[in-house]
Amino acid sequence: MAVTNPRDVQVMPIAAETTIVRSRSWTRLKFEIEYGLQRGTTANTFLIRADKVALLDPPGETFTAFFLDALQQRLDPATVDYIILSRVNPNRCATLKALLKVAPQAELMVSNPGAIVLKETLPDLTNPVRTIRNDEELDLGKGHRLTLIPTSNPRWPTSLCTYDAATQILFSDKLLGAHICGDQVFDEGFESIESDRKYYYDCLMAPNARQVEATLDKLAEYPAQIYATGHGPLVKYGLRSLLQSYRTWGQAQKEQELGVALLYASAYGNTTTLAQAIARGITKSGVRVDALNCETATPDEIQAAVETADGFIIGSPTLGGHAPTQVQTALGLVLASATKLKLAGVFGSYGWSGEAVDLIEGKLKDAGFQLGFETIRVKFKPDAATLQHCEEAGTDFAQALKKAKKVRQSRQKVSLESQVDPTSQAVGRLVGSLCVVTAQQDNVSSAMIASWVSQATFNPPGLTVSVAKDRAVEPLLHRNSPFVVNILGEGNHLSLMKHFLKPFSPGEDRFVGVATEAAQNGGLILKDALAYLECRVENRMECGDHWLVYAVIEAGNVLDASHLTALHHRKSGNHY
Repeated sequence: MAVTNPRDVQVMPIAAETTIVRSRSWTRLKFEIEYGLQRGTTANTFLIRADKVALLDPPGETFTAFFLDALQQRLDPATVDYIILSRVNPNRCATLKALLKVAPQAELMVSNPGAIVLKETLPDLTNPVRTIRNDEELDLGKGHRLTLIPTSNPRWPTSLCTYDAATQILFSDKLLGAHICGDQVFDEGFESIESDRKYYYDCLMAPNARQVEATLDKLAEYPAQIYATGHGPLVKYGLRSLLQSYRTWGQAQKEQELGVALLYASAYGNTTTLAQAIARGITKSGVRVDALNCETATPDEIQAAVETADGFIIGSPTLGGHAPTQVQTALGLVLASATKLKLAGVFGSYGWSGEAVDLIEGKLKDAGFQLGFETIRVKFKPDAATLQHCEEAGTDFAQALKKAKKVRQSRQKVSLESQVDPTSQAVGRLVGSLCVVTAQQDNVSSAMIASWVSQATFNPPGLTVSVAKDRAVEPLLHRNSPFVVNILGEGNHLSLMKHFLKPFSPGEDRFVGVATEAAQNGGLILKDALAYLECRVENRMECGDHWLVYAVIEAGNVLDASHLTALHHRKSGNHY
């Protein structure tokens, strides 16, 4: 559908005395890894109007004016008795501040960590604040007895879920959400958005899989028929399936052989954004991440995470020329308890100077730790290119851990079995065209050598390409993403093959020294290729350690008719 305004508000009743106010962004809301699919998002607010009136979760300041206008058209804010905040952050507090000017009588309900953030963000607040330390009931009348459930975790320490027994709705905020904007309020046809929910889980929940599972266990006590999420469609029709998927995905994270402790603090959210992108690069490579916010994690939790991990990464903002006290404490625990064989990493954001990052890097190097990627320093808010750099750095870190593990394994057992395995030898005889897949979005470009490319359909013309999960180009190959398959020619392929097979550092331009031209779909055509196909991702399926991407071919051409297609012959089917 054509979108005339990238921001609007949709209001609809969803249950007895219960209304949803969906602040919608039809374009990518933020440059954060979780919004990488660029399908927009919704910030869901809820109104329960019984004998008492409760408002749950005003949106962030992007929507302040839209939201207040829509709200005041439907009720007098002065009638709101309670405002329940599932999360407290400066972005949401900006709207809250404007809301309280027209609802000065409202009592605020927040978790204990949320009360601390609320006081720091709005020091002049005069409204009464009720701090929820344990599960607590709030009776709105007409059967709406709300249970307020603190669900703190390292990513969202202020988290608070709410259950309404009258409607059997559980207001779950970030949990089970997805960044999708549309007219559909509930999840009819939920199978079609499964990949979006998996991407959301991988970006936000996977680094905290253990804590997410504990939250699911706690919420299982409440017989919910609907999970009213903070973002995207409400979960009703696919509730049982999605809850099981969360369990399955979480178990897969816990079963990974290798793990990384990701320790960070964040003053304005920028360092958290970097941590999220790095964690995404690690988890997609099949390595577990245990993310801990140093501001809320205990020293025992930090020490245990570092001791059981195969590597660790520390992120910090710079405040007054120093790292926050909590990060300094975490660094001291690392230096005291981590063995020097563990791989290390450092990152951080800053406003005017970056002394904290330099301090951490210097201390680790002086102690003899090896860094798994070049230290990441970001001034102010990260952009799309920075997030891609961070994700690739996380992937490099994970690959370095895997390589170290292989070296540690007995060399006498290496491949003796696989060298004579007849099945692997037979699979290796599958022959594919040698290609270079190129993709470009938001000034971020990447490429990879591919030989698992095959025509899939006649009408429309389509193909499949298999992409390893840890490839740098993988984030650019989600649904509706454009890319180009450059088919290489026999006898004219070695220079391009060598170029794209060499290791690149995170964020490095893959196309320096390569002759290219812009494709109609915004991708890159290699001028020395035999032929090219301009494609758009239609769907993708998770298959073991790869994604199988199906794309529709929109255009193409033969650049050199004098050569045959280059083919890739392998001796074994268990490696490239």
